[in-house]
Amino acid sequence: MNPSKRILPEPTDRLRFREMTPADLDSMAAMLADPSVMAFYPAPKTRDESADWIARMQASYAEHGHGLWIIETRDGEFVGDCGLTWQSYNENPVLEVGYHVQAGQQRKGYATEAARACLELVRQEFAPTLLTAIIHPDNVASRGVAENLGMTHIADDHAHPWIVRTVMGMQVT
Repeated sequence: MNPSKRILPEPTDRLRFREMTPADLDSMAAMLADPSVMAFYPAPKTRDESADWIARMQASYAEHGHGLWIIETRDGEFVGDCGLTWQSYNENPVLEVGYHVQAGQQRKGYATEAARACLELVRQEFAPTLLTAIIHPDNVASRGVAENLGMTHIADDHAHPWIVRTVMGMQVT
């Protein structure tokens, strides 16, 4: 893929995607500071860490053409973020679909809908390739999203000293 080519998933029936900007700091900081949203991370994020999160996504857009994007309803209401990032498990680089939905918007199918749009984008731009979701082993909801996409458990990630993460994946053609 051409790194200068920026891509976005197509809008879905209920959601649209856009790149994160510093103007998203209030929404992102609120979501990433929420203990219920960040329950499977070492700790919720501070406002400064949320600003860094946005800056890292902007750098990823510039370098790779993709990252986590803001997802919002067709009416412009903030839902969360979802997108494609380069991650690794057991020192193997992989393309990952990631997703976070603010607490008030959870259990509505938004994460699956957004992740499915990202899967379609992977089919168009990266296939054939392995697409993964690297998940805390107790995060049943996140694993359900991955399974809804057609992913299965492909490995356990032992790269982190504090947890063995579940690696879900599927070959995209």
